[in-house]
Amino acid sequence: VDPYTDIAVIKVENVSRDKLRPLPLGDSSKLEVGEQVAAIGNPFGLSGSMTSGIVSQLGRMLETANGFNIPDVIQTDAAINPGNSGGPLLNMYGEVIGVNTAIASRTGEFSGIGFAIPSNTVKRIVPVLIEEGRYRHPWLGVSGRDVNAEIAEILGLKEARGFLVIDVVANSAAEKAGIKGGSRTVTLSDGSRIKVGGDVIVAIDGNPVRKINDILVYLQRAKSVGDQITLTVIRDGSVIDVRATLLERPNPLESP
Repeated sequence: VDPYTDIAVIKVENVSRDKLRPLPLGDSSKLEVGEQVAAIGNPFGLSGSMTSGIVSQLGRMLETANGFNIPDVIQTDAAINPGNSGGPLLNMYGEVIGVNTAIASRTGEFSGIGFAIPSNTVKRIVPVLIEEGRYRHPWLGVSGRDVNAEIAEILGLKEARGFLVIDVVANSAAEKAGIKGGSRTVTLSDGSRIKVGGDVIVAIDGNPVRKINDILVYLQRAKSVGDQITLTVIRDGSVIDVRATLLERPNPLESP
């Protein structure tokens, strides 16, 4: 099981191979917003149900009840309900381009927003789960806020983009690299209070960072534990590059 992507592998035994007909995995990087898709599952116990819709958006970050986020998910309006999780999201060629995982709903039933883990994430993680039993996710170890117009004004930034580092996790890759967290507290117009004075991450390996999702998606798609990255940060008004070596992200299901 990989709790960071909601992917699990089940071993099928005592079944002849000629009775197993796996669906082909497609290339989720070729998906486009507006493309037609179909979801198959067992909603409310109704086995083999198919619904259709389109790709509503790509590269979403899915918040979960377990306190961690799943980056780079597919958003679709194909109806997904309890019982659909783990079922395939198909393109019009019959290829699996996602694994249905969750919905956004206030009632617990489908309201037009469903999510699926991309097939390219499945291709990257499942072979490692089969071989090693777990997948080691690269981890930077920062928390903070995406820079909006108000925060940009407070910080004296010309553009409302980047990720403001508020806290740096002890013994994380970020701490070892010298990334700085917030040092003083300010109150925003909505009454919330945040710490400022920390680094603002504006690029990772030369790729622009508009928000934290850009960092998480890049790490998931392109990086592994032990890889080095270059973070471009704004610190005390100056733009500098900071090198960091990625560590393994702690498992949220394990006790500290």
